[in-house]
Amino acid sequence: MKAIVCTQYGPPDVLTLKEVEKPVPKSNEILIKVHTTTVTSGDCRVRSLNVPAGFGLISRLALGVSKPRQPILGMELAGEICAVGNDVRKFKIGDHVIAFSGTTMGCYAEYKCMPEDGRVALKPSNLTYEEAAALSFGGTTALDFFRRGELQSGERVLVNGASGGVGTAALQLAKYFGAETTAVCSAANAELAKSLGATRVIDYTKEDFSRNGESYDVIVDTVGTAPFSRCKGSLKEGGRLLLVLATLPQMLQAPWVSVTGNKKIIAGPVAERAEDVRFLAELAEAGRFKPVIDRSYPFEQIVKAHRYVETGRKRGNVVVAVAT
Repeated sequence: MKAIVCTQYGPPDVLTLKEVEKPVPKSNEILIKVHTTTVTSGDCRVRSLNVPAGFGLISRLALGVSKPRQPILGMELAGEICAVGNDVRKFKIGDHVIAFSGTTMGCYAEYKCMPEDGRVALKPSNLTYEEAAALSFGGTTALDFFRRGELQSGERVLVNGASGGVGTAALQLAKYFGAETTAVCSAANAELAKSLGATRVIDYTKEDFSRNGESYDVIVDTVGTAPFSRCKGSLKEGGRLLLVLATLPQMLQAPWVSVTGNKKIIAGPVAERAEDVRFLAELAEAGRFKPVIDRSYPFEQIVKAHRYVETGRKRGNVVVAVAT
């Protein structure tokens, strides 16, 4: 089968299209013919090893010292089951599914095996393959942070970086949970943010949300530009700062802030839970959640897709068509 292989850390050009062995499902696994995958910020960080400050050595130990231990990147997909193991009971051949491999990756390929009890769900019937493939990364990230931040209905939430993959998911989920949401993004993305549930939009090129006198119960920073030192004055008493992209010093600061004051920093790795993927699929099926798609690239142009994602200008998600 064809797969995109990353044999060293570096720029997008280190990704190459190669023939590799097609996987065979174990007794508890399903084999998925991949229709669509995505290029996320997480994929780009693994490929480039451009990680938040303090995580360079830790990332090499976790991902591979001199090159990625898993050469086939890609964290999410949508496709069709083409084979099942002998013990599989929840799925059958022909089922259209979504899957989230997360940090184990492996989705940049024509075929991918997943355990039937893993992060797999039936594809929402009202989503295209492109939309369905992009359901998991941003959605599970926002969902996990809102869970750890104990978001409550009626609270005021600000999403910094509201037009990206995590940001567009956070706006929709905050609305679902009954929060009043303010989006921070460019003026060009204001209408998109409003359509996803934002009641107010702040153009970061013209206004600094941390200096406008407004306060929030929860601030979600998806892009790494709103440290506690900048936005502590914008948090209410009991407020929580959710740092999706945190440096090691910021993570180490979090317990001290919680102990010495009445505000909290929540940071650290996202829990990759099968129930979250199924929950997002149910929300999508009910019309309450829909991934935003910016661009779609053919499999052979995945290098271009990575280059575009690294510009930091994508709106929502970038998808890659594997099967045509």
